[in-house]
Amino acid sequence: MVDSEPVFIAGAYEHPTREAPDKSTMQLHAEVARGALADAGLAKDDVDGYFTAGMPWYERGLTPLIMADYLGLDVSHAGTTDWGGSSYVGHVGHAADAIREGRCDVALITLAGRPRSGKNAGGDEFHTYQDAFEVTYGATTLSKYAVAAQRHMHEYGTTREQLAEIRVAASHHAQYNEHALFRDPVTVEDVVESRPVADPLHLLDCCVVTDGGGALLVVSEDVRAELERDCVEVLGYGEAIGHREGGRIDLTHTAARESGPRAFEDAGIGPDDVDYASIYDSFTITVLQTLEDLGFCEKGEGGSFVEGGTLQAPDGDLPFNTDGGGLCSNHPGNRGGMTKVIEAVRQLRGEANDEVQVDADVAIAHGTGGSLGTRHGSITAVLGREDR
Repeated sequence: MVDSEPVFIAGAYEHPTREAPDKSTMQLHAEVARGALADAGLAKDDVDGYFTAGMPWYERGLTPLIMADYLGLDVSHAGTTDWGGSSYVGHVGHAADAIREGRCDVALITLAGRPRSGKNAGGDEFHTYQDAFEVTYGATTLSKYAVAAQRHMHEYGTTREQLAEIRVAASHHAQYNEHALFRDPVTVEDVVESRPVADPLHLLDCCVVTDGGGALLVVSEDVRAELERDCVEVLGYGEAIGHREGGRIDLTHTAARESGPRAFEDAGIGPDDVDYASIYDSFTITVLQTLEDLGFCEKGEGGSFVEGGTLQAPDGDLPFNTDGGGLCSNHPGNRGGMTKVIEAVRQLRGEANDEVQVDADVAIAHGTGGSLGTRHGSITAVLGREDR
């Protein structure tokens, strides 16, 4: 995106609820859309592009049609790329492309889900060819991440205590977020002494399950010029799919080793230029491996990198997930990349909680969808403050 038309995130809104038994998923979509429009100072009729993912299984193929109808949108472009947890970071990049290609000027992106209330926006599991070799033998999302953690420990000597540092940092931030599901700070000892759930992962190595959602508005340079509120520029973008190549497995790497360099090259910067990182945190091992693969430290050094408060705001070398992240605050609809973009926008606009606000000119938002133990998608977006 270097030397291309500037594109901006003008609106960002996160639903305050973490449990919504009295609301439908579609109602949550509408509420976050209204919040993002108000945040940007735009109206529904200004929207001419729409992106969403993760509707119930029986509507999945018609997601943009159903939601555009429900929201009353008249759009010239729509997209519903579903990469699981990385989907909504992807929608930012796809919206930026659509704007640069002249297909829309104001792109609305909405997420909503109700997994905590028992109505998972992702719907029922699909039966796939891979299931015959994985689910049949008891493989679960949790166990697939656990094998990645086990392998990283075997290869590099990573410890449970080092993984626990990631949850400690997230909980330190969550205490200042009035909407976080779990606000109590924890210690390394609390994490490693919590209930084992899939060796070597413990309960506090795992993300929360919440209802809720969020929305973003991505706009063209012309639209941004008419707005009064601070915006965030989309500087770079990269995506990649990681899979296990018929058994040729390296569980210690993620597709971030491809998506990250692509995004940094697109933005014309490197990892050393990043002031704040929103990293998808389905599990603590997800964060550790992602930090390595994005280039913040060498492969195998993630354990030592996260020690000593590196990830804690405001004074750590690389503050991350200052809302508490998916580990402590919010993980709606198994598409947690949305909240990663929202908190990165808050940081760059100086609107994060005071106690964890970072002096940030450049931030990244990174999503991981699928499973590190089987196949997954990594998407990285580089964002910048306008006056950087």
